[in-house]
Amino acid sequence: MDPQHRQGLERAARKAKRIANERAAELHDLVEERLPGAYAELPALAQATYDACLAWAEADARLKAADGA
Repeated sequence: MDPQHRQGLERAARKAKRIANERAAELHDLVEERLPGAYAELPALAQATYDACLAWAEADARLKAADGA
């Protein structure tokens, strides 16, 4: 595999993981600090967290597949 291609996949996986961690932290803050008053924000933030984690899992799988190929 081209080293530049692998670096691109690695960067994408790291960025996706950072975003997932940021969304998880926002969800944690909502639960710890603002519930039950901000309950209406919960579905959208939970979905954003799920989507970010899914994006990370897909990016990580692409990186692992490239390493195994």
